[in-house]
Amino acid sequence: MASEHIVVIGAGIVGASSAIWLRRAGYDVTLLDKGVPGMGASYGNGGILASCSVVPVTGPGLLGKSPAYLADPNFPLFLRWGYLPKLVPWLVKYMSHANEADTRRISQGLTTIIGDSLEQHQALTAGTNAAKWVQESDYSFAYPDRRAFDADAFAWELRREAGFDPTFIEGGAVQEAEPILGRKTQLLAVLKNHGFILNPAAYVGDLVSLLEEMGGKFIQADVQDFELGGGQISAVDTNVGRIHCDKAVVSSGVWSKPLMQKLGLNVPLEAERGYHIMFKGPNLKPNNPMMLTAGKFVATPMEHGVRCAGVVEFGGLTETRSKAPLKLLRRKAQDMFPDLTAESDEEWLGYRPAPSDSLPLIGELRDSGVFTAFGHHHIGLTGGPKTGRLVADIISGNHSNNDIRPFEPMRFSAD
Repeated sequence: MASEHIVVIGAGIVGASSAIWLRRAGYDVTLLDKGVPGMGASYGNGGILASCSVVPVTGPGLLGKSPAYLADPNFPLFLRWGYLPKLVPWLVKYMSHANEADTRRISQGLTTIIGDSLEQHQALTAGTNAAKWVQESDYSFAYPDRRAFDADAFAWELRREAGFDPTFIEGGAVQEAEPILGRKTQLLAVLKNHGFILNPAAYVGDLVSLLEEMGGKFIQADVQDFELGGGQISAVDTNVGRIHCDKAVVSSGVWSKPLMQKLGLNVPLEAERGYHIMFKGPNLKPNNPMMLTAGKFVATPMEHGVRCAGVVEFGGLTETRSKAPLKLLRRKAQDMFPDLTAESDEEWLGYRPAPSDSLPLIGELRDSGVFTAFGHHHIGLTGGPKTGRLVADIISGNHSNNDIRPFEPMRFSAD
């Protein structure tokens, strides 16, 4: 019934999108977040609407390669060794998917969420103030040469199966297309029908303002527990009081795990620590967002400069930044963009919500009236609007052609 009151927990891109689509369906919607909207992982992402990002980290052979990756100071994988004992149970599950069959299965699931990202962001924002942040663009993968591209054959096979077939720019034409790139890059694999967000924080902020203009509410509150009667949710308890509701959507990224525990579900979810450096007032910007494969980071032209984002670190939710990941990212950016200078720069650390099987949780917990929309790992911004639309459809009882079985939240009920 569209007159029902729904509480959405978490005002990042997924929560804001869910709230807007639910409000458009006629529901009374209250969006909650303990902080400022869009200032978590949604603030610091690479900003790319990367529909082609259908290749999970856990590709075939990862288990055998990981020790060498961790030992290589030039590889963007880091571990706070004191955290390893806590990480091991999740890591065992995570690595169990590092095989071809699971990689293909996960890739198909990811395609459902992100394969039409640009169109989903445009549908979410059409005719609104938030639309100005959504930019159509190509998306390039920068390689040293053709041999390096060919070494990624399996990943490109998965991308082609998802409908993404590149065109190539090679040799000196690379620098003509992207003057920011140094001569170490001799091949661009270019994909059409992608996009990027000029300012992710402002974008989410405008989405929340849009919700309020539509009659929805935003309340800054920290959710502490759920009130259930007969297995059905009736309210959420927060630091500012109890908020009654008919249904709730949990979309608070890595912070969703302790909320799930209160509902009896132990989700194998870890915080993958991600870093970015924003080069402000730069002398050069990429013409289109790109993945620098030699440095394993993305570079995106944004409102205030060039954002270089990447690096994977496991070490929990401590707010202390590690020096080595940022030092590596800075060195790799200088190596790829030798002529780049900036008036200033800003460093950032955030937490990607990483389920052990690299697929988000989208659906209802039992028949509780509590719905999940979190666990997007590297694809939160890309897949946020589609996830929000799916959640609204599930709650409304609208049947779509999308196969949402891979995202069933109760798949972890035995863990």
